[in-house]
Amino acid sequence: MQFAEVQSIAASPGQPLITDEEAAALARTTVNLFRAWELSDAEARTLLGGMAPRTWARWKDGDIGRIDRDLRARMAILMGIHKALRYLFTEPARAYAWVRKPNAAFAGQRALDIMLRGEITDLIDLRAYLDAERGGW
Repeated sequence: MQFAEVQSIAASPGQPLITDEEAAALARTTVNLFRAWELSDAEARTLLGGMAPRTWARWKDGDIGRIDRDLRARMAILMGIHKALRYLFTEPARAYAWVRKPNAAFAGQRALDIMLRGEITDLIDLRAYLDAERGGW
């Protein structure tokens, strides 16, 4: 049996998974999402990995600076949570309110309480829960 030679493809480790332009768009969208979720500044900064108050204030004013890899990942996960909620609830207001409602699946805690623990893994776990609820995986 003969095998065909496989063409090698050069890896591009220097290329970011999320481009700078995409990260800036994610940041603007995240600010809007947090407004819809009615988060306090402290809550928003916690979900963004402990962002400095001045940086968060600049973001709210539309001045988005450099965004590191961890923050890009956090925002992408938050957008996944938002997307899953929009699939689960046909009314946007219900999707936005869900994060603040006590949930039996979380021993009476709110999804926001889970996210506010501050670890990126908490965001990942909530996203996985929502994906399972909607039958996404």
